[in-house]
Amino acid sequence: MADSEHSSSDDTYVDSREETSEESKLDFSEDEETLVIRMYNLVGERWSLIAGRIPGRTAEEIEKYWNSRYSTSQ
Repeated sequence: MADSEHSSSDDTYVDSREETSEESKLDFSEDEETLVIRMYNLVGERWSLIAGRIPGRTAEEIEKYWNSRYSTSQ
């Protein structure tokens, strides 16, 4: 019985952690932002190439970040 209660608690914790993680994915450090800008100027929209230079970031995260911050289409 204690195990099922514990599992329920863990599930709730994981869900809230995933939401927090999703929100913080677009929080880039100043160094990461500078690198994304420099790499974009060099290679354009080659997100996977840019992501390869930033540990822990995916091409999808970088593209989403770029489009939310620097997209010119409105």
